[in-house]
Amino acid sequence: MLDYAAFPEQRQDLIRQILQENGRVVCAELATQMKVSEHTIRRDLHELSKEGFCKKVYGGAVLQLPDAGNFFSREQKDSEKKDTIAQKAATLIKASGCIFIDTGTTNLALAKALPADLSITVVTNSPAIAAELLRHPLCEVIMTGGQIQRASGGAVGATAASQIQGIIFDQAFIGGCAMDPDMGLTGFDFADCEFKKAVIAQSNQTIVALTTDKLPGVARFVVAKSRDIDVLVVEKPMEKEVSAAFAAQDVRIVCA
Repeated sequence: MLDYAAFPEQRQDLIRQILQENGRVVCAELATQMKVSEHTIRRDLHELSKEGFCKKVYGGAVLQLPDAGNFFSREQKDSEKKDTIAQKAATLIKASGCIFIDTGTTNLALAKALPADLSITVVTNSPAIAAELLRHPLCEVIMTGGQIQRASGGAVGATAASQIQGIIFDQAFIGGCAMDPDMGLTGFDFADCEFKKAVIAQSNQTIVALTTDKLPGVARFVVAKSRDIDVLVVEKPMEKEVSAAFAAQDVRIVCA
């Protein structure tokens, strides 16, 4: 059996493997598993965090996800999973309300999944989503203006932010790059994340639809704490520990 106390590189390789498989690690559990001190594990996590592989949190670390690229490069990735999530998320929409659909490829799938007989007002900052919603005869479409950001595929600047200040949303479907029970919903672009914060502040219910490869995980900028997210829609059940951690933050998990 490998002596992990004597081989720090192999120890850190194992930590990387566990992070990739589970999305998070706990110092006390790793120390017991590898028969080393928690101080040694914390030192390993510090080294891995300097590499950008993980982010340290209280008692352990969470996986630092890579930037997934621009809107169009993401559109075909995991399309079947996104369609499955979108179909489930669409069932949560309240008829005759006013909702916000954030830019993002999963939310584009949501726009395509809206029932044709659904009467609803939709505000969006995404030209692609707005164009898709025009196919729905009973959907009133309002689009925020301003410069379109290539990375996110939506308008996220001051013009768009000021326009939503006068609207109260029954529901907001917010996109994200990663989510963790402790760190919350996170993203890679600062302006996009700030815009999402402004939308959440105007919404009575916030819903996030994510593929489970983003859970748990962390990106660069915080959008919202987990307790500020009402519903999380995923394509399959998560690990029991992760689900329990989200439940402790009052996040309702909905599986497609």
